[in-house]
Amino acid sequence: MMTLGHVARAQRLLVVPDGFDLLPVLPDHCKALAELPRRHRDPFDRMLVAQARAERLTLLTRDKAIIAYGAAGADLVTFGD
Repeated sequence: MMTLGHVARAQRLLVVPDGFDLLPVLPDHCKALAELPRRHRDPFDRMLVAQARAERLTLLTRDKAIIAYGAAGADLVTFGD
C-alpha cells in the first residue's frame, strides 16, 4: 500500500481506532511461531497465527491457508466462500 501512495494520501490508515490496541511482536510470539507447522508460506500470516495462539486470541479469517492449521493453529472464526 505504501508504494501506491495510499498511506500518504490517507493518514487515517496510520491511526489506531478507538477500542483497538496494537500488539507488538514479543519473544513468546516468536517461540509460538517456531513451533507452528510449515503449512503457510506467508510470514505475516504465520505471525498472526502465532500471536493469536500465544495470546489466546481468536482470528477472524477466510484465508484457507490459515484455516488449514486446524488444531495446530489458533481459535478461528471463519466466513465467506
